[in-house]
Amino acid sequence: MTETTRVHRFFHAAMATLFEVRCVHADPAYASQAAQAAWEVVDRLEQEQSRFVGNSDVSRINRLSSGEATRVSPATMECLEIAQRMYEATAGAFDISLGSGLQGLDLVPEDFTVAARTDGIRLDLGGIGKGYAVDRVAELMEEWGIPRALIHGGWSSVLALEPPPDALGWALTLSAPDPAEKRVLVRLSARQRALSASGTRKGDHIVDPRTGVPVPRRAAWVAVGRGQEGLRSSAALAETFSTAFMVLSTEKAARLAERCPGIEAWIVENRQIVHLARGPMADNDVP
Repeated sequence: MTETTRVHRFFHAAMATLFEVRCVHADPAYASQAAQAAWEVVDRLEQEQSRFVGNSDVSRINRLSSGEATRVSPATMECLEIAQRMYEATAGAFDISLGSGLQGLDLVPEDFTVAARTDGIRLDLGGIGKGYAVDRVAELMEEWGIPRALIHGGWSSVLALEPPPDALGWALTLSAPDPAEKRVLVRLSARQRALSASGTRKGDHIVDPRTGVPVPRRAAWVAVGRGQEGLRSSAALAETFSTAFMVLSTEKAARLAERCPGIEAWIVENRQIVHLARGPMADNDVP
């Protein structure tokens, strides 16, 4: 293995998880500098979007009363726009307000302003924020001239760029949601592809925002092709879909996937795996 094929690994704790960049570059010191620049982006996004940071964009939105407004960062506005579109596309199955009234917010993107038309709206970007951060890290690595990279946030949001020179893609596995099973369900070779995972592994902790009822034991993975149809935030979009697919019935998830070219999903319920895709499974995906 030479310096031009060796994979460098860099870690960073943020957003209640551990982010990692795996990349190939001839200069390890340069790769390390790029990773440090990436972690600065992740930390900035966390400060802007975490509901646990007192003066974050999200915290200020959560304090709005009817008729009040606040300005937010371009990144936060982009996340909110994606979240609103996915709320509508999933008929409320993806809802960053957890049922408190996302439709009561007016977004003014040209002014980066959010206005409330009702009281009591509470946002949590946990279902999109890590994916969005992974997308921005990927952009930064490419800007630094490091196109061969894999980025993930706790493995629940993953983005595969170009693979190492000696590989066709980055090797990924989808494992059974019950850790006691230790069973690999699907093996993937990923290139220019985002993947998000959602699941209930230790009790019922995911709630259907439409009903307030915890969802039954299940898991969902969603893959989205990077850059498809001009898409800038494929990891963020994959994260919203995997969250929605946790609460939608398999039939409704299948209908939604059918309307979305390039979306591929795997849902596990009652130990059975269902594969959803607009087209056939890629040749390098091994069930």
